[in-house]
Parts: sequence; C-alpha cells; structure tokens
Amino acid sequence: MSKDTVSFHQLHSKYAEDVYRFSFWLTGDADEAKDITSETFVRVWTSTTEIRVESVKAYLFTIARNLFLQNKRRKKKLTSLDEEMRDSAMQPDRVSEVRSELEEALKALQTLPEIDRTVMIMRVEEELSYEDIARSVGLSVTAVKVKVFRARAKIHSLTNL
Repeated sequence: MSKDTVSFHQLHSKYAEDVYRFSFWLTGDADEAKDITSETFVRVWTSTTEIRVESVKAYLFTIARNLFLQNKRRKKKLTSLDEEMRDSAMQPDRVSEVRSELEEALKALQTLPEIDRTVMIMRVEEELSYEDIARSVGLSVTAVKVKVFRARAKIHSLTNL
C-alpha cells in the first residue's frame, strides 16, 4: 500500500475507530487510547516498511499493542476507567445497569495477563481470525485459541455476564 496522502487518509478513515476501540479495551482509559491511536498512525506514516494489504488491521493492532506495552512499562500501573458512559436513549435505571456491567467487564478484563487480554480483545471485540491474532502477537494458532478460551472462562467466573 502506497503511503501517499490519499492512501494514508483512507487507511486512517477505515481503521482509526477500530484502533481506538482496541486501545481503549487494552487500557481502560479514553485519553490513553486516543494517544495510542494517534501514535499508531504516526508510526505507520513514518514507517519505511511496506504494509501488506491483507493484514493491515493486525499490523495496526500490533503497533497499538506495542505502544500500550511501552506505556505500561513506563507507568508500572494501570489506570481505572472513571469516565461516565452516557446514552441518552436509555432510561436512567438501564444506564446504571449497563454502566455497572461495563465496569464489571473492564475490571475482569484488567485482571487478565496482558497477552490474554490482548488476544481476547482481538478475537471478541475486533473479530480478527485466530491466524491474524497469532501473527500479530507471535504465538501459534493453537496457543491463541487456548488463551481466548481461558480468558473467556476467567471473565465469566469473575462476572455475572
């Protein structure tokens, strides 16, 4: 994929939301997810390597994950989600219930080891194939399947979801 202005704009338009969502689930923090998303696309823009069209999304997630890990090593702690999630279409009691479920899911997700959390998000939220996930994180397809299964079981055991 050529890195001319139009192609980069198309790449950003198509994948920025996915990278942000992936980063948000990894970090649990909206501002950090925005920073990771921005930095991901800066790295793509400044990269000298050619991007393979068939694995763009996995490539972007790999960059975002590496940025998350760098930030984590720098901070040595995770920050919890403290922003209010509002949906004006819902009734107040449902908003409270949904917020509670989200907080419970995020808390359970944050208890998983980073690699388990990463493969779980890539599979469940981003719907990547096991093969793409395996390439992205450097594990075998079988190992990824096992990690996703165990992550689901752990989250289920920690939540009422």
